[in-house]
Amino acid sequence: MPQGDNTEIMILPESFKDRIKEQLKDEYEDYIGCLDKGMNHGIRVNTAKISVEDFLKISPFELESIPWTDNGFYYDDKKYVPSKHPYYYAGLYYIQEPSAMTPASVLDIKPGDTVLDICAAPGGKSTELAAKLGNTGVLISNDISNSRAKALLKNLELFGTGNMSVVSEPPNKLSERFCNTFDKILVDAPCSGEGMFRKSQSMVTAWENNGVELFAGLQRGILNEVVKMLKPGGTMLYSTCTFSPTENEQSVEYLLGLDPSLRLIDVPKVDGFDDGHPEWGNTGNKELTKCARLWPHKIRGEGHFVALIKKETDPDMCHGDASGEYAFKPYRMDTVTEEFFNKIKSDRFDTGRIEEKSGRLFYICEDMPDVKDLRLLRNGLFLGEIKKNRFEPSQSLAMYLKSDQFDNVVSFSADDIRVIKYLKGETVELEDDQDIENGYVLVCVDGYPLGWAKNNRGVLKNKYLSGWRMMS
Repeated sequence: MPQGDNTEIMILPESFKDRIKEQLKDEYEDYIGCLDKGMNHGIRVNTAKISVEDFLKISPFELESIPWTDNGFYYDDKKYVPSKHPYYYAGLYYIQEPSAMTPASVLDIKPGDTVLDICAAPGGKSTELAAKLGNTGVLISNDISNSRAKALLKNLELFGTGNMSVVSEPPNKLSERFCNTFDKILVDAPCSGEGMFRKSQSMVTAWENNGVELFAGLQRGILNEVVKMLKPGGTMLYSTCTFSPTENEQSVEYLLGLDPSLRLIDVPKVDGFDDGHPEWGNTGNKELTKCARLWPHKIRGEGHFVALIKKETDPDMCHGDASGEYAFKPYRMDTVTEEFFNKIKSDRFDTGRIEEKSGRLFYICEDMPDVKDLRLLRNGLFLGEIKKNRFEPSQSLAMYLKSDQFDNVVSFSADDIRVIKYLKGETVELEDDQDIENGYVLVCVDGYPLGWAKNNRGVLKNKYLSGWRMMS
C-alpha cells in the first residue's frame, strides 16, 4: 500500500541530527530519507466485539496486515476515512499509528488479570488491554490530565468496557493505594516524541522547547512509583515513542536499579525490529538487547521503544496500606428499573453487583479494588440514570451489550441512510415490516450496537449521546 507524500518540509534541530547520526552511523541517510515520506496509518480491530476474521468479511476498507500485531492493519488514508464510517461508531476498531500498537500487543494479558495503564490517555493502549481481558479481571486506566482522561473514558466506553476504573491521579497517589496490586502494568511514558516528527513540524518545535532531560525526569518519577505497585511475579511494559537513549535504555537501567528482583525479558521481535543497545546505556548491561527499537526507516511505522520487565520476588518496597477490596453496596431495584433490566438477556453481569450513587446506577465487577478517595471519572460500567420514576439507559450500556442481549433491537445496514441520520441525532422512521415494540430500542449497524432510541409507533426518538454524534 503506497505511502503519501509529506508536503511539509521538515526542519530538524542540528543537535538532534548530530545525535541520531552518532546512533545510526551508516543508516543515518536512510533515516533522514524516510522522513520525506508520509506517515503510515492503521486501524486495530476490537476483538472484544468482533473477531478479526469476521471483521475482514465486512470491512469497507482495503487492508494490509501489520506484522507485529494480530489485529492491526494498514489502510490508505488518501482513499478511506475510517473515523466517518458507522463501524467506527460501533466500536469495531480503533484508529492508531502502527508502531504504537506494539506495547499492548506484547504485554501478555491473561483473563482475570488486574491491570494498570498509568499514562493511558487517549486510550489506544487501554482499549487493547481491555479487549484482551475480555471483561474479566479489572483494568485501572489513569492519566494525570483530567481533560485527557475524559477522552480516555469515551474510548473505553466506545469499546464496550465494563470492568474498569478511569482515574486521574499522580503516580505517588496511586502507589499509596495499590501496593503490590497489579499483575500487569503498562507504562507508555511521556517522552520527547522523536518518533512523531513526521506527524508535524510542531512536534519538532516541542522537542526544541523541552528536550529529553525533562522527560527523562518525568519517566523516572513514574517508575519510582510503578515498581511498588507491581505484584511479585507480575510483568511491566515500558515504552516510549522516542529514540533518545536517555529516555530509553538509560531509563530502563534506572528502573532495574530500583529493585534487585526486576529482570528484563525478551520482547518478541519481527523483521525490522532492532535490539536495545547496551552501549547506549550507562552500565553496559547486556540484557538491554532484550528490549526492542522500532525505527521508521526499517518498518512501516513512526518508531517506538519497548521493554518488558518481570518482578521475580517481593522486595517489600511498599509503605502504607494495600488497596483492599471494594466496599460494595448493592442496590435494590424499583419496579421500573427492574422492568428494563428484565429485557437484558445477558449473563455478562450480575444485577446483584449494581450500585447506586445519586440516582446513577453502576455495575461494579467482583474483582474491583478499593478506589475510594481517588479522583475518579468512572468506576465500573455506567448503566443509566433514574429520573422522575423512569430509568434512562446509558450510552456505555448500549456499547457494552451484544445485539442478541436485549429484547428490543433494530439493525440497519451500514449503507442505510438512517444509520447516518441516527448518528447525527435525527429522528428515524422504521419500515412497515419492522415489528419493533414501543419503548427503548437498541439501535445497531449490521448487528453491532450504536446506542438507544425510544420507539413510538414506528418513529424512533433519538437517544444517541449528544457528545458522540457525527458532526458532518
